[in-house]
Amino acid sequence: MRYCITGGIGAGKSYVCKRLEHHGIRIYDCDKGAKQLLHTSPTLRKAMTTLIGREAYKADGTLNKAAVTRYLLASEENKQRINAIVHPAVMEDFHRSGLQWMESAILYEAHLEHYVDKVIAVTAPTETRIKRIMQRDGITHSMAKEWLDKQTDQSIVADKADYVIVNDGISNLDGQIEQLLSALAKAEKEDDSTNR
Repeated sequence: MRYCITGGIGAGKSYVCKRLEHHGIRIYDCDKGAKQLLHTSPTLRKAMTTLIGREAYKADGTLNKAAVTRYLLASEENKQRINAIVHPAVMEDFHRSGLQWMESAILYEAHLEHYVDKVIAVTAPTETRIKRIMQRDGITHSMAKEWLDKQTDQSIVADKADYVIVNDGISNLDGQIEQLLSALAKAEKEDDSTNR
């Protein structure tokens, strides 16, 4: 079975992933995977150059982030075109990795949920998330809130997910992770016996 950890900015999904690694779980980071593929995959390079033009990559062969960002922000259609190139390549890379778990901030926005069997959403109160973003990026409260407001409401993400982990700095995070792993182990056993 394949699993995805998702959640909005500041919810602390990367921290939850680090806690899961203590249980011997290796997790594919979709964001890092996308960045790496954009630099190393000849197929992606060709598709991006066809879409954006030669300025998609610098003379030294690295991705021209400024040109890609300009194209991306020009319209919603442009964003969808880039996503249509990058997301399937990332999912293919995830499957090739042989890992069971992945971390994706935009699982539902990118319509990637059908690539996994179970989704775990990490949530935290809005003010906690804003404080975390402010600390991490050194930005103001209003900038952090604006960034948060642009994302899918976390209650929608939590409603769609199979499991929810509350990472509010108060609830017992390790206890929730233990319960999650035990529930997933049970679900895997049931799945095995059904498929026999």
